[in-house]
Amino acid sequence: MRFSALAIFVFVALHAVAQMAPAPTPAQSAPAWSPSKDIGVFVFGKNGQNPDQQLKDESECYGAARQMTGIDPKAPAAAGKTAEQKAAEQKEAANNANQVKGARVAGAARGAAGGAAIGAIAGDAGKGAGAGAVAGTMRGGAQQRQANAAAQKQAAAQTAAKQQQEEEGLKAAHAQGLDTFQRAFEACMDARGYSVK
Repeated sequence: MRFSALAIFVFVALHAVAQMAPAPTPAQSAPAWSPSKDIGVFVFGKNGQNPDQQLKDESECYGAARQMTGIDPKAPAAAGKTAEQKAAEQKEAANNANQVKGARVAGAARGAAGGAAIGAIAGDAGKGAGAGAVAGTMRGGAQQRQANAAAQKQAAAQTAAKQQQEEEGLKAAHAQGLDTFQRAFEACMDARGYSVK
């Protein structure tokens, strides 16, 4: 098999061009996990650090911040009480609320005194006192029930307010912990030549 001089020239020229072309560069991929994204900050290299170096520095600073603060930013906030626990506490507070006592007896006494006075005018103080005592007992009982219901409602509301304060305290403590962790991470990254916002 014979090749012409022209065919050999073309083959050599193409081979030479292929050798001179730059090799394709692999695309730089973003790191799979970025500690800065987990804690909600943006990190920019001040000294031209490449993505691999930045990821290494972020990972090391993340670990250092965890060790220094004792805080795991991935941990959820402390769980508060469940709805069932809250309802049970409110019910218990209502059941243990101070109860008004003796309103029926006091009402009976007031009713009897008033009934006796009216009965005396009508000519039978005994009948008036009896009727007044019954009416006074009923009125005193109604007032006692109303006062006790109001006390129970107030005790349940006070317990609910206390529960709300406890939940807000847990959320505030969690947010404060995350802030402390972020500051430790930022200090470490700043020392390595990064701007953190």
